[in-house]
Amino acid sequence: MPAPDHPYLAGGFAAFAHRGGWVEPEDQAKENTLHAFGRAVALGYRHIETDVCATADGELVVLHDRTLDRVSDATGEVGQRTWAELADVRVGGTEPIPRFGDALEEFPGTRFNVDLKDDPSVPLLAEIIERHGAHDRVCVASFSESRLQAFRRLAPDVLTAASTLGAGWITSAVGPRRWRQDPGVAVQIPVWYPGIPYPLVRRDVVRRAHATGRVVHVWTVNDAAEMHRLIDLGVDGLVSDDITTLKRVLVERGLWEVES
Repeated sequence: MPAPDHPYLAGGFAAFAHRGGWVEPEDQAKENTLHAFGRAVALGYRHIETDVCATADGELVVLHDRTLDRVSDATGEVGQRTWAELADVRVGGTEPIPRFGDALEEFPGTRFNVDLKDDPSVPLLAEIIERHGAHDRVCVASFSESRLQAFRRLAPDVLTAASTLGAGWITSAVGPRRWRQDPGVAVQIPVWYPGIPYPLVRRDVVRRAHATGRVVHVWTVNDAAEMHRLIDLGVDGLVSDDITTLKRVLVERGLWEVES
């Protein structure tokens, strides 16, 4: 199925709230919580970028890091805690850590771009998507080639992003036959990546992706001028922390999807 025809990508330009994004300064400490997701949904966002990892007893929780130290009032590895042991942990001082299934239920009209952060999360995510009938609401990404391959075997009907290697083929233009091999439909890349001396997002890259039925989503863009520049290059979606600025830019460009 060509990428633009997939239900996850329906509706035109994709605006992603990065980990839920932020509206007020204090929101920045509450990433990947139902509070953050709710703020984005209230602003009209239909796409949320998020991350998942597994607890010791097989619950799939929404958290970017595999450790609790950076964002919460607890320390240690998520994978060594049970779901019950995480019940009193708070993100940003006030917000509980949600399970991914809770987010699907809380925001039934929302589409999620999910980054797999550890190996145990792979079968858990496939099972939760199946249980909630959320096949058309989720796009799965990972920096790990093996995790993506494992997930695709378990859930072949769920949209996935190109692997790091697949995105590398497209952005470096290493032969059309090679970059056609990656089954990922969404090429999700930053403008620049450490150690690479050229920008990844270029007009030729966008054309190349589109020629093979793929879309290009760029992360993480918080500057209005850069948003306009990337839109001019023809990208299909932007991921941003600053969800008020991204919405304003897309409204100005006539690209903000208004719910009918």
